[in-house]
Amino acid sequence: MTSRVVVIGAGVIGITTALELQRRGHRVLVLDREGVAAQASAGNAGAFAFSEVEPLAKPGIMHKAPKWLLDPLGPLSVPPAYALKIAPWMYRFWRASRPGRYQDHLRAQARLMDLSRAALDRLVTSVNGEAMMRRDGQMQLYESAAEFRASLPEWELRRQHGIDFELLDSREALAEKQPGLSPRFTHAGFTPNWMNTVDPKKWVAHLAQTFRDRGGQIEIQDTRALTADEGGVRIALSDGEKKAAKVVLCAGAWSHHLARTLGDAIPLETERGYNTTLPAGAFDLRMHLTFAGHGFVATRINGGVRIGGAVELGGLTLPPNYKRADALLKKAVQFLPGLNTDGGSQWMGFRPSLPDSLPVIGASPNAPDVIYAFGHGHLGLTQSAGTAELVGASIDGQPSQISLTPFSATRF
Repeated sequence: MTSRVVVIGAGVIGITTALELQRRGHRVLVLDREGVAAQASAGNAGAFAFSEVEPLAKPGIMHKAPKWLLDPLGPLSVPPAYALKIAPWMYRFWRASRPGRYQDHLRAQARLMDLSRAALDRLVTSVNGEAMMRRDGQMQLYESAAEFRASLPEWELRRQHGIDFELLDSREALAEKQPGLSPRFTHAGFTPNWMNTVDPKKWVAHLAQTFRDRGGQIEIQDTRALTADEGGVRIALSDGEKKAAKVVLCAGAWSHHLARTLGDAIPLETERGYNTTLPAGAFDLRMHLTFAGHGFVATRINGGVRIGGAVELGGLTLPPNYKRADALLKKAVQFLPGLNTDGGSQWMGFRPSLPDSLPVIGASPNAPDVIYAFGHGHLGLTQSAGTAELVGASIDGQPSQISLTPFSATRF
């Protein structure tokens, strides 16, 4: 065994990274203030969205933003109480959407997606996880020929990156793949290689149990600060201190607070995502559905249906606004007329997002023994296996499979 590594965060990024480091021969301890998959890794849509290569910060997005922001229940909102605080992040988001920067971010995102797709295949095999995967595909739905035509550049972008898809231009073609859709949907793009897990929380729990079975440790501890020390890193906890040769920081939406204790200012914000999970029998959902013009999805979770998505940029402390979940469910009933909404459970989670839509992956500029792996937005599950392999190579001093420059903490 090599030196001990402490991973801070027991979400999908942290647990997947811990497994990869363990595979490489490291003794690994995972610390989390609540436990395995306690936050965004529990309640997300369970999608491995490798086809979503385009950053959220793209040219023209700011022309749409004012209309969205005026709708408190729309696909993108900022609560008035948080508007002033998030203004610097929104300014960076606007700068990231400029054509030149967007192209750089797109290339970096696509490379990370390619790596993550291959890495997931390796991970699923290594943990005997195929039974927890679904390979049913995904339909992205449009309500008019005009809306569909406006989406064609996005599909061309996917084609350029080798993503298989089929474009559908009739209600009959849509109904053949997914019966029960509202006739308001006239067109769609179908990605046959889209993957989901049967339940994101169970997937992370399976990874965590595999990690434990192979000798890994997971402790519930609240990490308060990190300090670079000779020959490693000191970790200040709520009830003591630990020392590690290396630390991987992947604490999701709380990561930037710990990075600040090292002197690193990283402009991470929180996408608050809402959903309602309906029990088995709610609807005969055949695949993952994306309602393109409304910013939310319908996906199968444990035989039931999860309706969720949208973006509320509201930080970590404001109380949840479950009217957003109600609004999504109300729309879902219009779009899936046979949907039974009885017995649903609501959830809100924090997705850690950076203004250029790329995560931070790589060493802290102020503490080279601390490796950052956070800020994946709504793509944490998707990019988890690829991120883990990049972190493993970094800790072992090996060449990276892709350039880490676009993901550097110093880019801000």
